[in-house]
Amino acid sequence: MLTLALIYLGAALIAVPIAKRLGLGSVLGYLIAGILIGPFVLSLVGDQTEVMHFAEFGVVMMLFLIGLELQPSRLWTLRHSIVGLGGLQVLLSTGAIFAITYYGLGLAWQSALAIGLMLALSSTAIVIQSLEEKGWLKLDAGQNSFSVLLFQDIAVIPILALMPLLSFLPASAVDGSSHSLVSDWSAMGKVGISIAVIVTIILAGKYISTPIFRYISQTHMREIFTVFALFLVIAIALLMQTVGLSPALGTFLAGVVLAESEFRHELEADIEPFKGLLLGLFFVTVGASIDFGLLAENSLLILLLVVGLVAIKGLVLYGLAHLFSINSRQRLLFTLALAQGGEFAFVLLSLSRELSILSSEEANIVTLVVALSMVITPLLLMIYDRAQKFQKSSAPAFDKPEEIEASRHVIIAGYGRFGQVIGRLLKAQGYEVSVLDHSPSQIDLLRRFGNKVFYGDAARKELLEAAGANTADLLVIAIDDPHKTIEIIDIARKHYPNLKLAVRARDRRHAYELIRMKVGTFNRETFDSALVLAVESLKLLGNDDIDAERAGRLFREHDVESMNLLAELWGDDHSYGVAIKQRMDDLTQVLAQDTEAKDKFNTCDSTVNPNQAKEE
Repeated sequence: MLTLALIYLGAALIAVPIAKRLGLGSVLGYLIAGILIGPFVLSLVGDQTEVMHFAEFGVVMMLFLIGLELQPSRLWTLRHSIVGLGGLQVLLSTGAIFAITYYGLGLAWQSALAIGLMLALSSTAIVIQSLEEKGWLKLDAGQNSFSVLLFQDIAVIPILALMPLLSFLPASAVDGSSHSLVSDWSAMGKVGISIAVIVTIILAGKYISTPIFRYISQTHMREIFTVFALFLVIAIALLMQTVGLSPALGTFLAGVVLAESEFRHELEADIEPFKGLLLGLFFVTVGASIDFGLLAENSLLILLLVVGLVAIKGLVLYGLAHLFSINSRQRLLFTLALAQGGEFAFVLLSLSRELSILSSEEANIVTLVVALSMVITPLLLMIYDRAQKFQKSSAPAFDKPEEIEASRHVIIAGYGRFGQVIGRLLKAQGYEVSVLDHSPSQIDLLRRFGNKVFYGDAARKELLEAAGANTADLLVIAIDDPHKTIEIIDIARKHYPNLKLAVRARDRRHAYELIRMKVGTFNRETFDSALVLAVESLKLLGNDDIDAERAGRLFREHDVESMNLLAELWGDDHSYGVAIKQRMDDLTQVLAQDTEAKDKFNTCDSTVNPNQAKEE
């Protein structure tokens, strides 16, 4: 075992970093590592069946972690794309692949349906990692890809439950293969115990696990917390397997129940390394099990099948991208990202071989097709990336005017850190706010947290009007681009003269421009925070709290007065330099005079009665 462990780990250490540097991703690195140590290259390892059964537990852990991410609020936000887009993708892809394998290749309908179901799934690991590495996950195509993958991950559970029904084995043989304690029970008995076990997992996760986690956390022994997290996953998987259900289903349900737990992040941190290690081992075993002899014998057939798989799924995905109004510039990205087979196909292939749904040769061919489709996906995305760089603009299209909801009170242009503070206060005071932002990544992030924001350029009149410029009372311009800010001000004043303006100034130079445009309400983005910290610094240096606050107030008043005076001189370097030096001297004098007056007052207060001091 030590020798095998050394071989697996050594192969991963060599192949995975190289694959990452080549832009192929870690999953393909593990597959390549398996190919290298497999019987068809270096022959360092033999049959992978037993190792794969152990490594498949990484898939169970993956579903547990997926469940932990499925908070109800997040599911609700993505409900249309998850259920609609994801459901149609699985249904249509399965139907298309079934039709071709059943009518075109002449397979039995059970085999054709099993192949359709497993090839309809895409690779969560490859897609998420590839999109994250290239910064595409937060784009429209990335978010919709995530929704489809989420539905596919959930769909694995009923697909696993369906597989025994497709078996060519007698029912008794199928039941016996699962080593279930309830294999001899009646159908009603099996349903009853299944429901009881699922309810037990949900109730235990909700009412029992949290007190135990809290008790263990009080011991301040991190390894015990990790032990209990692993114990929980393994116990649930074993319980589900004992009663003839999918271990993945149990751990997934447990993850969903614990998604609202205060210990969710600790669970993720503890389980993630084991999941990653076991999944890596799983991919290594997949690579080592690829039959290159079969590939050489049937190279043309397998090549056609790989191209056919990508083409069939690609047509389905592109059609759905159009149907669900995914950004037209990103439909190809959405299509290429999901057109491959996925890691769950290997799990289903292993099960279909055990249940005699597929012959060994059929399963080996499908394994090759899935693995090769996974290999070419990063290459297709690299080609897409290169092609995009030759285009002048690859930014996603703005929301259509009819998709933007008008506000009766306030429009906020720009919803980064600055705009969010303003928006939160106005919303808390009961004002209706419509938000426009030009950053697709920011829009996607805010929408995931339930914020009503729209993707658009506030400098476009039709989008500004759609947001309610004709009826709103106030336009807050909180973007960080001074030139775009000036452009929005010009449009607002020209077309919506009754719309009040509150503007974010990027810096002092930008403030001078706003003064010259006679914008009365603006604020520099860093001035207030810097001034507050300066006042606190005075307090730390031993100044009285009242004195420090007064110094800050005098500084603010002087600075505002100085900006209005210096704005007229901006552009004349000589006059501006002389004036700013004079204003700095004036500030020193103002603060010194205030200190002198305060000292005089204190002296007077100590020598005369309080009434005289008050008059003084």
